[in-house]
Amino acid sequence: MAPRPLIGLLLLVSSLGAGPGPAPAAECVALDDFSEGRLGEFPLEWKPRKESGRPVYSLREESGRRFLRGIARGIGIQAGREVAWNLEAYPILAWSWRPIEFPKGSDERRSGTNDSAVAVYAVFPTSAVSVRSVKYVWSRVVPAGTHLTSSGGNTQVRVLRNSAQAGQWVEEQVNVREDYQKYFGGSEVPKPGGIAVLTDSDDTKSSAQGDYANFRVCKP
Repeated sequence: MAPRPLIGLLLLVSSLGAGPGPAPAAECVALDDFSEGRLGEFPLEWKPRKESGRPVYSLREESGRRFLRGIARGIGIQAGREVAWNLEAYPILAWSWRPIEFPKGSDERRSGTNDSAVAVYAVFPTSAVSVRSVKYVWSRVVPAGTHLTSSGGNTQVRVLRNSAQAGQWVEEQVNVREDYQKYFGGSEVPKPGGIAVLTDSDDTKSSAQGDYANFRVCKP
């Protein structure tokens, strides 16, 4: 799906206001481990960008791990959670993800095939009506390290992986502060407003499936 600005999603979500509390020994603070909520239902504290996206995402459990599953059939709608944190103290965003089914023929470099099994956004409101975001993608074919832009430059895309490890859980850690400065420039980084995920298959008119778990922010 051609990425769309996430301001509509953020305006729908209830603000949590406060940042994370004191860091535990691991120097990380949980944003969401999906331990709350009923299995098979849309996750608590999250909002779909459009209500038609609510059935795409549901809580699952496997071998004691709770996670968020996205199953998209010809649809492309983000789900997000608004949560603020201190980016200076916690510049690292970490999570686990697992692509199950890549959209057939997907290639994020082309508008007509811009679908992904799993994608994660760090979202930065820049005004009451606009946001910037850094989008992290596990692509079917686009080489890791590729940088793409969309939404008039308001979404900066970083491809972290391709399909070599499909079906496997992989832990990710990215320095969101450094990525924001690298892609948007300037020394000032706005306060992060939340996170979002996207499993989509609308451009390829196919199906996609992927899982997300254990979102947290960490000290360097």
